[in-house]
Parts: sequence; structure tokens; C-alpha cells
Amino acid sequence: MALPIRYSLRNALVRWRSTIATVLGIALVVFVFVLLQSLAAGIEKSSGNTGDPRNIMIVRKGSTAESASMIGRQNFQDIRYFPEIALTAKGEPIISADVLVLVNLPRRNHGGEANVLLRGVTPRGMELRPQVNLVAGRWFEPGKREVVVSAKLAKRFANFDVGQSFKSGNATLTVVGWLEGGGSAFDSECWLDADECRSLFERDMYSSFLIHPVDEAAGEKLIARIEGDRRFKLKAEKEVEYYRKQTMTAAPIKWLGNFLAVTMSIGAVFAAMNTMYAAVGSRTREIGTLRVLGFRRRAVIVALLLEGGFLALLGGVLGCAFAFYWNGYTTATMGMETFSEIVFEFSVTPKLVLEGLIFAVTVGLIGTLLPALRAARLPVIAALKSL
Repeated sequence: MALPIRYSLRNALVRWRSTIATVLGIALVVFVFVLLQSLAAGIEKSSGNTGDPRNIMIVRKGSTAESASMIGRQNFQDIRYFPEIALTAKGEPIISADVLVLVNLPRRNHGGEANVLLRGVTPRGMELRPQVNLVAGRWFEPGKREVVVSAKLAKRFANFDVGQSFKSGNATLTVVGWLEGGGSAFDSECWLDADECRSLFERDMYSSFLIHPVDEAAGEKLIARIEGDRRFKLKAEKEVEYYRKQTMTAAPIKWLGNFLAVTMSIGAVFAAMNTMYAAVGSRTREIGTLRVLGFRRRAVIVALLLEGGFLALLGGVLGCAFAFYWNGYTTATMGMETFSEIVFEFSVTPKLVLEGLIFAVTVGLIGTLLPALRAARLPVIAALKSL
């Protein structure tokens, strides 16, 4: 004979102090697990939102990121007139040669310093990245040492307000606008004119090429042509694929999240065991009475497991709710690929919520199993004689 579900629910309500302790303990573990995983998901989402599936990104073969890539100016002249590249209405090839430079700048409120990525971009490069929009001020004018910075970076770094200037080496740049990258990797960049960037920072080489091919077939042909030509020593791939691979920063955060989750879950399992052992100890005579009334050991085990799983589920829901409060919150870290400031948002996805709930219930069931087995194996006579 099975025990009714309301028996487990009633016990959780009657012993409300231990119930609250168990729920809050598991909620804390789930909160940490989901929050850390949402950090990694936010970084991956930022890279995944970057780029146009039609564009082709070209960097130096062997380089791990654009900032570490160096491409000769002659390569640009050799590639720009390939027939696979689409043309504008004026017959100009749709290709952009970008220059990336790392500069060390002070944070706001004397918060130390960090590297910021400056992208020297051509007008054609701006057209190839339509997800980037101007949200304040105006775009830079070539030859005037002007820069447009990310609106999200502007909240973190000093002298990034429109009209202010900052210095890097011998170069002094004036902020004339803020850009918004639509949640992409461009939210972590500052843009200025490509030729001016090369001149100010004495760069003879480009960092990358961005190309818009005639069509998808032409894009595949262009990739094969560039990678197959030994003169270039270049790597070509779709822009979205390139940025999707730039997620090395998320790996340590995921590892840390899993490590903390495992460590804290062990503590949560023991806490749940202590709580359930105490609950079983105070209900020994009650369990003995249930056995006398004809309820089998299996029914007692199932009832206690239901109680533990229910409390764990409540803790999981509470922990996920706390974590979801941080969804969309903007923060930053150092990118392992570029060693620059990466701005991203916490991303609490439905998948993470589901994982958090499954994790909570698993911890609750494991923590309840041993006390439930002990209760079921208790001799009936000994249980009835207990105080």
C-alpha cells in the first residue's frame, strides 16, 4: 500500500524550521551553479551574436585572434580584385582591411587599468557590420584623431564621455560618439579610422580582412582559393564561425562553476542527510505506526524520497529565481584571446534553469536516500517503543 502524497507535504509544513533550512541550503547551491554558468553563457552569446553569415573573415594562419594577426599590405592588393568578391554600385570591391591595437587605459573611479581594443576600420568595414549603431554623438572623421567608443565600455572607463579625450603613448584621441553593438563582441571595442590608426600606432600591417562575396558558392570558392594559395599563408572562414570559436574565456568560468557546484553539492547532500536523519529520528514512532498499519518498507522509502525531492525542488526554484534576477546584468572580464576588456551580460537561459532544477532534485534525492533506507529497515517493535 502506497502512502498518500499529502503525507509528505504535511510533514514538510509541520516541521517548517527544518524545511526552511533545507530549502535555503539547496537554493544557495543552485544559485551559485546557475549564476556562474550564466556568465559563461553570456560570453558565448556575445561571440555568437557577432558577424554576418555572408561575410568572410581572413586572418594570418596560426593566429588565435585578430589582435595577434599580421597581414601584409601587398596581400590586400592581391586579394581585393578576386572575382568572388561582390562589388558596389560603383564597381568597388566590398572588402575592408582592419587594424586592431591594444591600449592600456584607466577605469572610472580609480578602479585600476585594463586593456581596451581599438579597431581601425574603413567606411566599407562599417557597412559590413550593420549591427553596430551610433547611439550618441557622431561618427569619427578621418584625419582628426577622433574615436567612437562602446557605450558599455564608456560606463567602465575614464575619459570615455562624448567630448572627452584620452591618451595612449604619443596619441591623443577625442571621443566623438558612442556605439552599440547589439550584444555582440563589438560592444567591447572602440572604432577609429583605419589609416589613422596605422599612422598613430606605427603599424605597417593589417590585422584582418572582411569580405562580402557574390554569393554563398563564391564564398566557399574564395575560402578554398585563399587557404590553398601558399603565397598568402592566410586563414579564411565565415565571420560568424570565427567569432563563435572565440570563446576560450568561457571555458575557465564553466570549469569554476562546475567545480563549485560539485563542492557545494557535497555539502548540500550532507546537510540534507542531517536534516532528514533528524526528521526520521523525530518520527520513529510515527514510522513504526505506519508499518503496523500495513504500509510496506517500499512505501516509507518512497514517501521520504518524495518529501526530500519536493524540498529540493523548492530550493531549486528559489535559487533559479535569485539567479534570474541577474539576467541581463552587464559586467566584464579579460578576454583570453585578446587580453582586453570583454563586456557581456549574464544570460540565464531556459536550459540553465532546467539544469539547475535537475541538479537540485538530484541533490535532494541523494541526501534523502540513506535516511529513508534507515527508517524503512527500523524494526517495528523498536520503533513503537522509541520516545
